[in-house]
Amino acid sequence: MIVLGLNAYHGDSAAALVKDGQLIAAAEEERFRRIKHWSGLPTEAMQWCLADAGISLGDVDHIAINRNPKVNNLRRALYVLRKRPSLSLILKRLGNIKRAGSFEDAVQAAFPGEKLRAQVHRIEHHLAHLASSFLVSDFDEAVCLSVDGFGDFASSAWGMGKGNDIQIDGRVYFPHSLGIFYSVITQFIGFPYFGDEYKVMGLAPYGEPKYLKEMRELVQVQPDGTFKLNLKYFRHHTDDVHYTWDNCTPEVGTLYKKEPMEALFGPQREKGAALEQKHRDLARSAQAMYEEAFFAMLQSLHAKYQCPNLALSGGCAMNSVANGKVYLNSPFKQMYLPAAAGDAGGAIGSAFVVSRQLHREKFVMDHAYVGPQTSDAEIKVLLEARAADIQAENCTVRHFDDEGELCQTTATAITEGKVIGWFQGRMEWGPRALGNRSILGDPRRADMKDILNLKIKRRESFRPFAPSILREHVSEWFEQDDDVPFMMEVFQVREDKRPQIPATTHVDGSGRLQTVHKETNPRYHRLISAYREITGVPIVLNTSFNENEPVVCQPQEALDCFLRTKMDVLVLNDWMVTR
Repeated sequence: MIVLGLNAYHGDSAAALVKDGQLIAAAEEERFRRIKHWSGLPTEAMQWCLADAGISLGDVDHIAINRNPKVNNLRRALYVLRKRPSLSLILKRLGNIKRAGSFEDAVQAAFPGEKLRAQVHRIEHHLAHLASSFLVSDFDEAVCLSVDGFGDFASSAWGMGKGNDIQIDGRVYFPHSLGIFYSVITQFIGFPYFGDEYKVMGLAPYGEPKYLKEMRELVQVQPDGTFKLNLKYFRHHTDDVHYTWDNCTPEVGTLYKKEPMEALFGPQREKGAALEQKHRDLARSAQAMYEEAFFAMLQSLHAKYQCPNLALSGGCAMNSVANGKVYLNSPFKQMYLPAAAGDAGGAIGSAFVVSRQLHREKFVMDHAYVGPQTSDAEIKVLLEARAADIQAENCTVRHFDDEGELCQTTATAITEGKVIGWFQGRMEWGPRALGNRSILGDPRRADMKDILNLKIKRRESFRPFAPSILREHVSEWFEQDDDVPFMMEVFQVREDKRPQIPATTHVDGSGRLQTVHKETNPRYHRLISAYREITGVPIVLNTSFNENEPVVCQPQEALDCFLRTKMDVLVLNDWMVTR
């Protein structure tokens, strides 16, 4: 039985293919179209998933999409009657629902000459989120929580997952949303683009929570552990806020009311204006407010269900700083966080909602390497075709027959302060580079952040770089010990270790770690082990392989990025290109 799962008409559109209960392939559309956060019907990701499995659209038995226009409609109707939002807002929402309803026609048009025989399943947005975590975890039962912006008229949902089923017991409905709150502060601080919330999270450690009292004006935690927004500061629920979601990078208009927000916080920061301490303090205060509301929910859910396991999902579950404090600030003892907690994860979640109804065997997603891959022979053809470009940059090309020698040579280059483009095997699923589409550097060098920003990334100086660490050494270097294969948690680096890895230790002493396993990524594990043999440090600096673009997918994109930047070494499978 073959199920094609989709996140469509949301940001980070994506496709995933599940065959007989096992995840075969998954990828985000942005990696193929080279447009960040691309939104629409993910036709290229769909085509790649089918081609990777060696099948056609006609072989698919079920298609699952992570939105269901028929759910929560009574709530929608009552809201319209009570609040009377603008007519243009109502018409826009109806248009979105109609587009979801014509989904089959859009799929058929994208695959001319192929017959769509699959049964289509419309899965509630938050059920898909919850399933993207619980149904691929190793838990037999867990408390399931999705915290998001909005989907199918709700922003959060929770319940218990047991075996193959998830029972949703509660929701926070439109217009109240922690995701909207965080987006509002992101916009107010002067980061206007879709997905910029991670910049606020990176900026927060440079500030103090001086505005927490004011933040509590925006978000009001309720006695039952839920929350409400003080709607006088927001406009997403009444005005025709500009949204663009179809066949493009998503765009979101201003979500807040300028006058009351500036009365509360002072003038907004304009895009491109200098960052002041006030903005750092606002970021820290927003993070503190999010954590206050988030942990109130966790405390309430644990008291309700008395289960030590947590399966967390939704766009807000990308907040790795808060995730890293779950064991410190709640009674939960074990947590599963998916590689793509945001909307892209709905492709996997919706697929498994359908698959687990029909194929009851458990699947555990313990790694994210399920994307496109390239053979050594194909890379050889590419390097030969681009020989003139490579020579023009005074580069040499070498092929390694021995993996140990390749890893040793690369590790030595890292210790010399060189910047390495590392392209290996199958591309990662989700937003994080996890050692197959990564740029690597020496974490011991205090100047490595500046080197990377000067040579390649050209991004804000306050944003941290991540440590990839051998799983078996986590407790030696961090104050908490947990499995973090998808780089979704931030832990405090042990104080005595911080001077040894300044490039991957944030200003507050933390690091957003990735635990690297020999079983799931043996070559990356071997590389870090080789680096450790030289330096005694079981960590390399890891950042995504890109330059103001989506993470590279194909080797030609990796080569192009290498040639147009000042990267020192490019490793493509067994091939090494050196300046």
